[in-house]
Amino acid sequence: MAAISGLIRVMEKAARKAGGRLRRDFGEVEHLQVSRKGPSDFVSKADQAAERTIWDELRAARPDWGFLFEEGGSIEGDPDKPRFIVDPLDGTTNFLHGIPHFAISIAVQEPRLDGNKSINGGWGEVTAGLIYQPITDESFWAEKSRGAWLHDARLRVSSRRHLDESVIATGIPFQGHGNVAEWSRIYQALAPQVAGIRRFGSAALDLAWVAAGRYEGFWEADLKPWDTAAGCLLVREAGGFVSDWKGRSLPYCDSQILAGNDVLHSRIHKILANSLKG
Repeated sequence: MAAISGLIRVMEKAARKAGGRLRRDFGEVEHLQVSRKGPSDFVSKADQAAERTIWDELRAARPDWGFLFEEGGSIEGDPDKPRFIVDPLDGTTNFLHGIPHFAISIAVQEPRLDGNKSINGGWGEVTAGLIYQPITDESFWAEKSRGAWLHDARLRVSSRRHLDESVIATGIPFQGHGNVAEWSRIYQALAPQVAGIRRFGSAALDLAWVAAGRYEGFWEADLKPWDTAAGCLLVREAGGFVSDWKGRSLPYCDSQILAGNDVLHSRIHKILANSLKG
């Protein structure tokens, strides 16, 4: 069992406090589905309230750190200190429709050691990440060089080595987000070779589940840093690989992301790359 650091405890406290409110709000969504106005405004306010709760908790514990929020954007802190990357509700559409599959994602990103602001805005590696599922009360967390964990149980990526035994997760383009033709080419090349492809609607949880060995891989495009920063670290610390579609390993991959175990990542990458040639 790993000794949980003070930083992870701070992050988990913030996530659990926001998660408790999200659970209560989620219980109201079912009643709002039948109303004329619908639940959209309510869910938007729930998202914003969760973000504010996380901000209050993290700011109190690390007052000089910066933030990158999904809703609130970038908030500058001490340029020599890390920043938090926060998605207070990953899986908003699921939440909106009363589907109990969503999460809070919090990551810590360090400033670049060379101070070069022209590369990724001056931000470097991600050194801590936490993904909390309020409905199941699962807390996935990782710190650089300390492994990935579900509560106090060590996580390892799946040991499966054959595509025909593997379940792969993805995110499907929707309402102007993503490239449908590109996704379809990848799907058509990969689907006949695997045991199944799943689309559950939360990239953060998809990555946490790759780290936990529930999926053998995951691919998606058109994401944002708050969707993937914590999850990328979880997969890597669980013994997996994360890259963009060109095979580059970045602090977090968001515009294009491919995650998998040590064997299947390279095999899926080859299929993906070949499907997009020409």
